[in-house]
Amino acid sequence: MKYLILGAGPAGLTLANRLLQNGIEDFLVIEKEDEAGGLCRSREVDGSPLDIGGGHFLDVKNRRVLDFLFPFMPEEMWDEYDRDSRIVVGGNTINSPIEANIWQMSLNDQVQYLKSIAVAGCNLGKEMPEKFVDWIYWKLGDKIAEDYMIPYNRKMFGENLNELGTYWLNKLPNVSFEETLISCLERKAYGTQPGHARFYYPKKYGYGELWLKLAGKLGDKIKYGESIERMDADNRIVNDTYKADCIINTVPWTDIKEYRGVSEEYLKDMEALKYTSVVIEYIDEKLDTKAHWIYYPDPGLSYHRILVRHNFCPGSKGYWTETNLTRYEKIDDSASVSGISASKEAGTGIHDKDKCFINKYAYPLNTIGKEEIMQRLLSYMKERNIIGLGRWGEWQHYNSDVVVDRALTFADELSR
Repeated sequence: MKYLILGAGPAGLTLANRLLQNGIEDFLVIEKEDEAGGLCRSREVDGSPLDIGGGHFLDVKNRRVLDFLFPFMPEEMWDEYDRDSRIVVGGNTINSPIEANIWQMSLNDQVQYLKSIAVAGCNLGKEMPEKFVDWIYWKLGDKIAEDYMIPYNRKMFGENLNELGTYWLNKLPNVSFEETLISCLERKAYGTQPGHARFYYPKKYGYGELWLKLAGKLGDKIKYGESIERMDADNRIVNDTYKADCIINTVPWTDIKEYRGVSEEYLKDMEALKYTSVVIEYIDEKLDTKAHWIYYPDPGLSYHRILVRHNFCPGSKGYWTETNLTRYEKIDDSASVSGISASKEAGTGIHDKDKCFINKYAYPLNTIGKEEIMQRLLSYMKERNIIGLGRWGEWQHYNSDVVVDRALTFADELSR
């Protein structure tokens, strides 16, 4: 075939459908699972959809992405929401992001945070540090670092945060003492909204339904249950069966079990790529909150965030937790979600495989040297007409709308 696409997540499905739209039919998608969607798959749990890869939403901002996706699942099948995300920190429940909403804290806490921000290294003109933990202190001040950013990132990404680089943190805004003070005095948020400030979510389905509809348009050009065991990079042959002029890889490079024709140097590069695994678990209770999702930096809680399903999925109940696999602990009978009143105590203490989902590949880690590794690896593979695309093919923490946009661009480039 001309194109072999590895993986039927958002990247692979978008690429395949765009190729069809552009009149190119000489391709095949292979997927190891028995259905499409990757991390964006959904299941029906307790009578309503649950996104088994964590919370996934469709951002409203990119019209090009929406114009591509809505013909598969029309706009009238979606509800549109203003994002309501919150943080439970130090006894306060405030809106996210923390730096814009300190005014919602108790008065004493506001004073302590303001004092900390005033002497943050970036506000005093101190030299920017190189290590991740030092950088967080320098950028945000001691209070935000110690109460939120450091414990939350440890829960999400692992204990040794200094394995992470700082190159990906430039999206964090400067926390201005003057702006934060004015915000506290005027009692209103300042600054720009975080990502997904407005988002779509299906009215009747989980987010995974969108990707099933994209897969349904591919007919016999998609094959399921095909785990990628071997890749012959020199000859562009996968599993000794599928040969292509060009391979587009959207799956984790580290999930391909055997490479042929790849030098030891690049195999070692792949071994250095790190990721985190998460557990998604459904809890059958209604929470007294209007939030869509809530972040929990408290190290005493195993999960780092919850998604309140009944606030964005009409007619449903319950919520689901997201927990780093290394921290996973089953909630016992006496536990409840911290910072929110619940209609009943959380959990049963019983593991239910139909309400608990493990995702081995959840988040690619931005470790020190990762950018250089990926630059070398992608360049090396491109010379062999093997292209990395999407969250895992590029090893970047892209949301699904970003992945779709990048796949559309690449498909159009191939079609010229």
